[in-house]
Amino acid sequence: MSAETDGTVTGGADDQVRRVRLPADRRTPAAARALVRSVLAEAGLDELLNEALLLTTELSTNAVEHARTELDIEVVADGSGLTVTVSDFAAGPIDDVTARPRNDLTDISQVSERGRGLLLVDHFASRWGTTHQASGKGVWFRLDRKGNDRPDAGPHEPGRGVPVPNAPVAPRPAAPSAPSAGAMSALMQTAPDPYADDPLPTFAADLLVRVGDMVGAAGGAVRLDRGDGAGWQLLARYGRQPRPGDELLRVPLTVHRPYAGELELDAAPSGYARPLAALVAERLSLHLENDRLRRADLRRQTWLTFLAEASELLAQSLDVDLTMALVPQLVVPRLGQWCAVHTVDEWGRLRLAAAIHADEALLPELHKTLQDESAESVQARLREAVRGPGQIPIGPPLDGIAVPLVARGQRLGTLAVGRHQRHRHDPDEIAVLEDVARRAALAIENARIHDERRKVAQTLQQSLLPPVLPVVDGIGFGAEYVPTGDAADVGGDFYDVVPLSEDRWLVAVGDVSGKGVQAATVTGLVRDVLRVLAGDGRPLPEALTRLNGTLVDRGGGRYCTLALAAVRREPGGHLQVALHLAGHDRPLKLDGDGQASFVGAGGTALGLLDTIASPVADIRLAPGDALVFYTDGVTERRRGRELFGLERLRDAATPLAGYSAEVVAARLRSVVIGFSAESPRDDIAILVLRNDALV
Repeated sequence: MSAETDGTVTGGADDQVRRVRLPADRRTPAAARALVRSVLAEAGLDELLNEALLLTTELSTNAVEHARTELDIEVVADGSGLTVTVSDFAAGPIDDVTARPRNDLTDISQVSERGRGLLLVDHFASRWGTTHQASGKGVWFRLDRKGNDRPDAGPHEPGRGVPVPNAPVAPRPAAPSAPSAGAMSALMQTAPDPYADDPLPTFAADLLVRVGDMVGAAGGAVRLDRGDGAGWQLLARYGRQPRPGDELLRVPLTVHRPYAGELELDAAPSGYARPLAALVAERLSLHLENDRLRRADLRRQTWLTFLAEASELLAQSLDVDLTMALVPQLVVPRLGQWCAVHTVDEWGRLRLAAAIHADEALLPELHKTLQDESAESVQARLREAVRGPGQIPIGPPLDGIAVPLVARGQRLGTLAVGRHQRHRHDPDEIAVLEDVARRAALAIENARIHDERRKVAQTLQQSLLPPVLPVVDGIGFGAEYVPTGDAADVGGDFYDVVPLSEDRWLVAVGDVSGKGVQAATVTGLVRDVLRVLAGDGRPLPEALTRLNGTLVDRGGGRYCTLALAAVRREPGGHLQVALHLAGHDRPLKLDGDGQASFVGAGGTALGLLDTIASPVADIRLAPGDALVFYTDGVTERRRGRELFGLERLRDAATPLAGYSAEVVAARLRSVVIGFSAESPRDDIAILVLRNDALV
């Protein structure tokens, strides 16, 4: 994939500006992400990475899919954030999806099912807008970083606002008669620092110190379990740790799953200790819930970026085995300790296609367990997952879940994933796994369809070419055929050698316009009609006239260029060739002494007009001489804007004088293919006729 860049422009001490022009290609979103990632790294804006990559993917993908023009990507990074602009060169308005009724995007399974587009930009960007110019339109978004300068919090009070995990033992103060109005006001005004990386520990410790002072507690603690497998963690501590026999006041924190929390106070009994503790617990619960939602939002952004990159990676593979091998690589270790992909054959039997484990030493045991049919528990759960509508748990010894692989209503197999080392999958991870399974199934089905098309195309292409060239004493034939870069499409190029009698042969090289099944049908029609007419002994001009009429009537608007040569052996070892060119390129005559020249006279292509002109050129091949036929895939082979051309063909063939027909054809094929690193855009056919008579 090519790109045109303007380089990096520095707009200030901390500004980075990067512009790039990318083609309308499926690899463009990946190139755009790489550009944004590099600018963020240079500007030190790593905290914006997930949102920037997600929004860049959405805008560039939408532009590639809908505009289908080249894209201009501009990335501007400064000390306060990042601005990305994606512009195309297509006319027409930008669809403002944000004007439509918003849907609830809190459920990741819902987010992954519907289109994202500008809704994601509107949701995650600090600001965004559109640009309209005479040459096209664009969409830009701005991501602001968190502030770096903390506001003045006033005089610092030692021991307050910080967790004290190992505080010295303090004497238990006497409980005051009642908290003062000033203390209550200070307690209610305590708020987390919005500029801290993790404001919860400081906020919890500050609240704990204040309420401990108010109720005369000797110590206290706030514990939190975020449900991430780490278990209960000490969020903040005040005073001394409780001693055996101490009467502790415990108040649970009201938070949603998977969070769980508890406030503990070693407080003297009083009528207001519990109400104050409940009030503090309520404030802590509110901010813990905000923390849970913030972390969930960041996590979903990360999952969306992961799903976008996974989809792009899977879509780039059209090989079935490679696609199935990629899926476990995407899953482990991010979504589980191990992953296995099973496919179902036509008899409903499971076959292990790919598996991977985070610990490579355990991979042989995993393979053994998955393939052991005596392990009824695992096999039964996998078979149940194939038939079931959703995820199925897998018990020991593997311990994980299995989800079906379903694409276009067809059940292809299962995706099995082992649990994490320290915790089970949470609902978000299960939703992501099901989404990965849907995308993987679609990629596998697409790869299978492409593989079937490729096999059909190869079979059809082979049927249009002679299985072997005739072996004739004193005459050498050599042929090479290279299909176009898309192996799933059949081309219209063909060649054929038809024996007419003991000393006469018909050589044909042709090119039917277009590709695909219709072009192949016309190619088969030309070959069959030509063989029948030649077998009936029709003169070549008459055969060409009748073939032209057939194409006009039944060719479906397609035409054919054809080089047709009647070869006759003469006494003395010479070959007499009557050459007719129906709109085809002139063949190259390669003399035994190394001289090369193009021969023949041009005529009318078949299938275009009711009447054609087909002048004949008589060519005499002495022993050692050769005649090289080819299609336009040879001369029009491209390297950028440069064509291979006729002169390069002649220069490449000249040193091959004296070699056999097979060697000449193979060497020319190698030179033509090596001319460019790109896959051929058109079929390449080469046929060499050589006089091998011994003088």
